Amino acid sequence: MIILGIDPGYAIVGCGVVDAHSGRCKDIYHAAVTTPAKMPFEKRLLMISQGVGEIMDLYKPTHIAVEELFFNSNTTTAIAVAQARGVILLEAAKRNIEPFEYTPLQVKMSVVGYGNAEKKQVMEMTKRILGLKDVPRPDDVADALAIGICHANRLNNIMLRR
Repeated sequence: MIILGIDPGYAIVGCGVVDAHSGRCKDIYHAAVTTPAKMPFEKRLLMISQGVGEIMDLYKPTHIAVEELFFNSNTTTAIAVAQARGVILLEAAKRNIEPFEYTPLQVKMSVVGYGNAEKKQVMEMTKRILGLKDVPRPDDVADALAIGICHANRLNNIMLRR
């Protein structure tokens, strides 16, 4: 199955396409959709929509896994990221792909096996699981791949229980 993991944002959207079979994951594609800071916000949302939509059309994921939002303090940033996330979910809905959502804790538990793992540990395990030479950059891209791995692990666990 082809899983598109997405780390939502409005400056950088991390995207990672993972092929998951028989409990193993393989990196197919990873990149960031970026938007210029000085661009009007609605144009940034359009760029995100187009960029993520192109990835969906090219790789035809059967599943989309998106990180849930969690913000403590900056409401303005939270609202902007939520709007970008909405554009991403809309692109999935246009293609009739059900999105699955994971918290950072769930991703850490799935990839590292420890909910309080540091970002560096998650990135290193993502690199190892996918057999990559280097940790993908920017961090948002590595996070997107980790989210894809998390979803693959969840689906694998469901299949094993059956």
